[in-house]
Amino acid sequence: MPFAYYERLSATRKRIYDRSDRILRIEWPDVTALQPLARALAPALEEERRAQVEKACQALVDAMNAQLVTPPVAMRVLERRPSNETGELQGLYEPDEITGGKARITVWMRTATKEQVVKFRTFLRTVVHEICHHLDYEHYQLPETFHTQGFYTRESALMRELLGEQPKGVRAGD
Repeated sequence: MPFAYYERLSATRKRIYDRSDRILRIEWPDVTALQPLARALAPALEEERRAQVEKACQALVDAMNAQLVTPPVAMRVLERRPSNETGELQGLYEPDEITGGKARITVWMRTATKEQVVKFRTFLRTVVHEICHHLDYEHYQLPETFHTQGFYTRESALMRELLGEQPKGVRAGD
């Protein structure tokens, strides 16, 4: 079921939205090779070492792009999330048309108010969310990236795969 803003979209944008919504999982050539790269974020984050977190994020994103043969993305990890009266910004994807060069993902490792280091799973989900935007443009060749139910489904599926967890609805031993 489309989100509320769907009805306000033009016919062209609805077709893009619908196409995105039908993509439920990203087919990785070797997702198990990505798992240690995802796990490498945890100790760097725990040790509050921004440069190491950024390096680990870049290694993960580079490996993802290599597997899918998609253009590179520059990873930027900054300290404290920006915020305003509507909330905190957790991550930002800027396609190459915006940056004037290489696409860029920016994530923040500390919360805005309490300046606490973000928990590993939350941080990884933010990175995954932003890479999903990149893949919408570069892998699926969508002219626009929407927050569709399909987008969130593939984000969640990728999170589980990176963490070596069972797909949703599958019990161990099945």
